[in-house]
Amino acid sequence: MPDRGRYHHGDLRRAVIDAAVDVIAKDGITAISLRDLARRAGVSHAAPAHHFHDKAGLLTAIAIEGFELLADSLQEALNSTPLPLMELGTRYVGFAVDHPGHFEVMYRPDVYHRDDPELIAARLWARRVLHAGVSTSSPGVENDVLRSGALAAWALAHGFATLARSGNFDELLSHQSPTELFQRMARQVLTMGTPPSE
Repeated sequence: MPDRGRYHHGDLRRAVIDAAVDVIAKDGITAISLRDLARRAGVSHAAPAHHFHDKAGLLTAIAIEGFELLADSLQEALNSTPLPLMELGTRYVGFAVDHPGHFEVMYRPDVYHRDDPELIAARLWARRVLHAGVSTSSPGVENDVLRSGALAAWALAHGFATLARSGNFDELLSHQSPTELFQRMARQVLTMGTPPSE
């Protein structure tokens, strides 16, 4: 006999996360409401709370997924190119463009459970992959310098992605993609101060 008291939706958790990242990408984090997401998914307003407990729990799940997706993309870059630092930055910008809802949440620890163990692990994994990319690009460099290099690479890519997402580069992006503009800019930054070859 079927259990009529159990909710049948397929993957409600996935449906709510997908709906949430769409809302965030279009209208920002403040537009998120568990009740509205339940309505979009066609379920009772209490159903999302079963998986996430509250809005911060949902945003924590989105941040975890975002860091995991980012780490996967950065790891691919390390596996596929002899010049990973430039490719890592390009992948980072591409991630921000392709996953704007995740990107909007990931670096807002004020809106999610920052002490969640799964979140801490996902964030650390993404950081380690970035650090590995800087290490590959700079063999023999001391750890302190590598850490500073990883931070500088992250700041460059993150700053560019944030400015691009907020419309600050719209005029520059009329004839090229954000990743193409980032590559051009990063090449100029990386070659500044390099003496010309003879």
